[in-house]
Amino acid sequence: MSILGGYRVIDCSIAMAGPLAAQRLGDLGADVIKVEPVTGEWQRHVSAGRAQGNRINVSFLSLNRNKRSIAVDMKSEEGREIIRRLVAGADVFLQNYRPGVAERLGVDYAALKEVKPDLIYVAMSGYGQSGPYARKPGQDLLLQAMSGATLSAGADGVAPAAAGQFLVDAVAAYVAFEGALAGLLHRERTGEGQMVDVNMLDAIITLQIQEYAVFATGGVPQSRSAEPHAHSYIRAPYGIFATKDGYLSLAFAPLETLGRLLGTSRFDGMDDETDSWTHRDMIYAVTRERLLTETTEHWLTAFEAAGIWAGPVLGYADVLENPQIRHNETFVTYDHPTEGRVTTPGFPMRFSETPATIERGAPLAGEHSREVLTDIGFADDEIETLMASGCISEDRL
Repeated sequence: MSILGGYRVIDCSIAMAGPLAAQRLGDLGADVIKVEPVTGEWQRHVSAGRAQGNRINVSFLSLNRNKRSIAVDMKSEEGREIIRRLVAGADVFLQNYRPGVAERLGVDYAALKEVKPDLIYVAMSGYGQSGPYARKPGQDLLLQAMSGATLSAGADGVAPAAAGQFLVDAVAAYVAFEGALAGLLHRERTGEGQMVDVNMLDAIITLQIQEYAVFATGGVPQSRSAEPHAHSYIRAPYGIFATKDGYLSLAFAPLETLGRLLGTSRFDGMDDETDSWTHRDMIYAVTRERLLTETTEHWLTAFEAAGIWAGPVLGYADVLENPQIRHNETFVTYDHPTEGRVTTPGFPMRFSETPATIERGAPLAGEHSREVLTDIGFADDEIETLMASGCISEDRL
């Protein structure tokens, strides 16, 4: 028995954050029914990196495994009745509509609570369900910039840089995943459902819990200096440095030991916790200059022997071949009926008794419309009528 076997999740989300949260629930065994427009979810029609795939683009493929798809016109009364009947037999309802859309569609918490009183209703948004920013676009890059995160690294006077991944989407997905699980646990104990309100701005700010405490409680300003340090609140040297033949990462090096290995006396007598701040830019500049004289392998070998924290800088191709990654079985590979061999990161937790599994790859739009409608009691003739009216659609293998 999987951890969430027997639970049903209705996934009315689009793009990355909501679908990733629902996929996590599906990985743990929940029956996740993805509700899409009759033309298919938005993410089916766009793709990061132009990775189009055959019938399903790679972006959608990566975020929607372990789901069944039903394609429904939710603006019609027939479509809303389908959703109500789905919710009546569900445990979790997840959506990331813009504030106000759920109410217009009749799928807000108040409406669905009437159908299923113990429902766990997860509502995701960019900035919250209300407030002065509620209707602003909740896009990852905009939220990274608004959260303060982009000014915690780099050099003063140089344009801030965003993270090289959809960081806010991913963090918000995990918050929603945790919220759904916590809601289910509370329901198991009390029999009560509730609404779980998740917004992406709070999610990315709480990821910076240490930094904001240093600023708001410790009174230490968020200040970048002349050299491109990897973090404004970490002592020098801290960052990615070029070597004679590549790059390496370096963190929290004891200054006198580092100076000895680099062949410089500039760090002699320095205290790690005081001078590393007072002379932060000098330490960074000297370290940068000296590391250019030898290869990455030379420095990593010397640093490891001396107990200095350093590591290689890997690209995606290197990561896929890395021995620790292979040992951890970080990536999973499976066969998809239309897309062939699929490789993607798997589930990041390990359970000794109930491991996460991949039962199916991402569905075609409405691939399971008939199956799902049959599950919730629609007769064959009713399904044919809905199909003919355009209220539902299907794309079959």
